[in-house]
Amino acid sequence: MELDYQNMIGSIPLFAQAAWTTLWIAVSGVLLASAIGAGCALSLYLEWPFLTRPIKAYIEVSRNTPLLVQLFLLHFGLKVEALPCAVMALAFLGGGYMAEAFRAGLEAVERSQVESALSLGLSRYETVRYVVLPQALISAVPAIGANVIFLFKETSVVSVVAVTDIVAVAKDLISLYYETAEALIMLVIAYLVLLTPICLAVWWLERRVKHAVFGR
Repeated sequence: MELDYQNMIGSIPLFAQAAWTTLWIAVSGVLLASAIGAGCALSLYLEWPFLTRPIKAYIEVSRNTPLLVQLFLLHFGLKVEALPCAVMALAFLGGGYMAEAFRAGLEAVERSQVESALSLGLSRYETVRYVVLPQALISAVPAIGANVIFLFKETSVVSVVAVTDIVAVAKDLISLYYETAEALIMLVIAYLVLLTPICLAVWWLERRVKHAVFGR
């Protein structure tokens, strides 16, 4: 099978433009998911009774329903516009995963350190801020990094609500020129261009954290 390299090269501007949309959705969704996850995890750690059950219910719903279903509900059910819908759905899904990552980090901090801080006169707020959170973030870095990569890849389904991302561009090229292999190869390259720097950044951060903690 011979590839049409001319069409592949000609499609680069289309993929480049759509890549910004994909990147914007992914970054916005990840940032919102991180904020949601951190808030949920901290609320569970502090055992606020009026929030515990709703947060646990949210985590179960977000993690056990597909992103595709969440997109359909927001866009077709609640009539949310395509681009905000994509960001909201990604944040809703990612918030549950980030909450578990942050919670695991918080629970990794030994209770003896909390008790020691309280016995030294620190308030509960100061103990959480200066003793628990720094150690929890270090412990949670690998899981958070994995979630970031996972959420970036999940953006591949947002084209179902008419978002012009790189997947939508590939679909359009296939329908116009019937060159499936060429369009899909360009799609793979586009994801590699987007995700490789992120994977390297996550790997670098994990190495820095490991070096800071274990000295290696």
